[in-house]
Amino acid sequence: MDIMPISPIQMRGLKIHEAAQITGWSPRMLRYIEDAGLIEPARSASGYRLYGPGHLQRLRTLRELLQRFDVALTEVGFAARLRRDAALQAALAEWFEARPWRPRDVPDSDWLRWEQEKHEKLLNKESA
Repeated sequence: MDIMPISPIQMRGLKIHEAAQITGWSPRMLRYIEDAGLIEPARSASGYRLYGPGHLQRLRTLRELLQRFDVALTEVGFAARLRRDAALQAALAEWFEARPWRPRDVPDSDWLRWEQEKHEKLLNKESA
């Protein structure tokens, strides 16, 4: 069995540009992947991100996952957030189970107009 010497750089990890070159992810995407909570590279004393073999493996298997299931990175990021956020899990479960219902004080003939007004108020609030 041949034992290959490990350089000091390999021992401490690869900086973001080196990791980007090896993995095919751009430095910007590596930062996005980190911000989404999908990987957490170590940091050097100077604050540089350091990617070790485990990080490279996770990046490789992430790319394979995206290709295999034809999903976007944002979807995997959301799935990770969903796993961490119990309130979001509950809110989504409730939303998926909910059925449309007309408020008791709104006549059936006015329900469409009432919903349109609610949307208008919501959109105006968002743009403010």
